[in-house]
Amino acid sequence: MRSDHRPVGTGAAEAAKIPRRLRAPNFNESPRPMTPTRKLLIFAVLAVIVAGGGYWGWQRFFNKSLPDGIASGNGRIEATEIDVSTKIAGRIKDILVNEGDFVEAGQVLGHMDMEQLEAQRRQAQAQLQRALIGIDTARSLVTQREAERRAAVATIAQRNAELDAADRKLARSSELVKTNAVSQQVFDNDRASAEGAKAAVAAAEAQLAASEAGISSAKALIVDAEAAVDAARAAIDSITADINDGVLKSPRAGRVQYRVAQPGEVLPAGGRVLNLVDLGDVYMTFFLPTAQAGRIGLSTDVRLVLDAAPQYVIPAKVTFVADVAQFTPKTVETEEERLKLMFRIKAQIPPELLKKYIHQVKTGLPGMAYVRLDPSAKWPSRLQQGLLQ
Repeated sequence: MRSDHRPVGTGAAEAAKIPRRLRAPNFNESPRPMTPTRKLLIFAVLAVIVAGGGYWGWQRFFNKSLPDGIASGNGRIEATEIDVSTKIAGRIKDILVNEGDFVEAGQVLGHMDMEQLEAQRRQAQAQLQRALIGIDTARSLVTQREAERRAAVATIAQRNAELDAADRKLARSSELVKTNAVSQQVFDNDRASAEGAKAAVAAAEAQLAASEAGISSAKALIVDAEAAVDAARAAIDSITADINDGVLKSPRAGRVQYRVAQPGEVLPAGGRVLNLVDLGDVYMTFFLPTAQAGRIGLSTDVRLVLDAAPQYVIPAKVTFVADVAQFTPKTVETEEERLKLMFRIKAQIPPELLKKYIHQVKTGLPGMAYVRLDPSAKWPSRLQQGLLQ
């Protein structure tokens, strides 16, 4: 009679020859030790599964619970950035603020080295003084030339009187010489005197013309000196403006984000020194599809919830709706394709609220924006609780 039972020793030996992955599970066998790498890998996979599942569940619950007339989109907090730059080339003398400092409008942030411009201004001031002296000199010259003109006019009158007397005397002599009442010599002398008087009058008139030309020249010198004064003053004003621009001031209230340059560096004209964030102009940009974006108007109410502080709800207003789609399919032919178009929406936080919480304002924070498409729609309770005032 044949028996189907094999010796125990023989079966164990044959089982050892079978590969481990093909063996039937043996619950009496001790488990293999787990390596640190295997443990880390399992932990990472579990963490990803839990995080992904939690995010999916949160998104599903939160978005599904939004009432009709309320839309949502994700975005980041942004703000207007301002570069504080040099107007002219030069060396940075000092910077008075550091990254993260809050600054007020008009606050001095640093200085440029202005020694060369100061020297140019002193030179321009010296030229101004010289031009002012030139005006006084030219005016004195005009006064002198006018005095000479008056003297020339008086001389002409005197010479005309002498000429008139000489002409009268010559006329008498010319009659008397005919009757031999006077000698020919006397007649010749009177005639020479009359000719000399005429020449004297001509000389006096020439002197008057020279005086008048001198007056015109002196007045031209006044105009030239006054122009030199204006040019010197303009040069001083220009240099002073450059020196004033060498004092780097904050154009608005905000926070220093970056120190782009350091003291001692030489920058070209327009070189960036500091980068500021205008905390009075903070907003979130998000995107909505065509059907929702078409129902949004300017000043529409928005609620912002940041990932870093979900317990707070930040009120905002729509200040911009793009008139051109940001994400456009390659071809837009059907209604289904047109519904894929996404439009950029900008929701701005009120400046008075920003001013109240200015030290808590940070840019770059991600979050969700909830916009009311229907003015009659009511906000969910979770978007009313914790609303910042």
